[in-house]
Amino acid sequence: MSDRLLEIPIFPLRTVLYPGGRLPLRIFEARYVDMTKACIGNDEVFGVCLIVDGFEVGSPAVPAPFGCTARIRSWDVPAPGLFTLETVGEAPFRIRERFSTPSGLIRALVQLEPAPPPTPLPAASRMLGDLLQQIVDKIGAEHFPSPTQFDDAAWVAYRLAEVLPLPDETRLQLLMECDPVAALALIEQIVREA
Repeated sequence: MSDRLLEIPIFPLRTVLYPGGRLPLRIFEARYVDMTKACIGNDEVFGVCLIVDGFEVGSPAVPAPFGCTARIRSWDVPAPGLFTLETVGEAPFRIRERFSTPSGLIRALVQLEPAPPPTPLPAASRMLGDLLQQIVDKIGAEHFPSPTQFDDAAWVAYRLAEVLPLPDETRLQLLMECDPVAALALIEQIVREA
């Protein structure tokens, strides 16, 4: 675990973001419009966490204690008070402390988790690499982070976690797993049981 602590705004959503993953967003609530302006102006990240209680709009939702930082790659303002964003996941983190601002924005002190080291896709998981290749061929490579890395265990695990019909709890578990080979083993078990 990293000792690096960072204070960031948290955006609770009904999704799990993974390192390298793309997440398009439409931002219209005042608290998140302000967050977006600050992140763009200061080239800062924000945290995406799965909602464990509450809703995406209205009162602050309760975020999972684990999430992924997101960086805004491009943005547009199609109407006053509305941002459309293209974001990319960067680093997993654990929330150490969180609080809400008067506007209802959640901020947290987070501990960044180290990125998994490049790990070759094990021969035992080749079936999963082939499955992902079939999915990419069907959906289109433009919907996936480039360059494609079908020989990297973490890249394959994260991309499969994004596209397979998994329960949110399983998606979160896969983000929390720091060993990509163990994550692939869990995915393989799920695929075989389906």
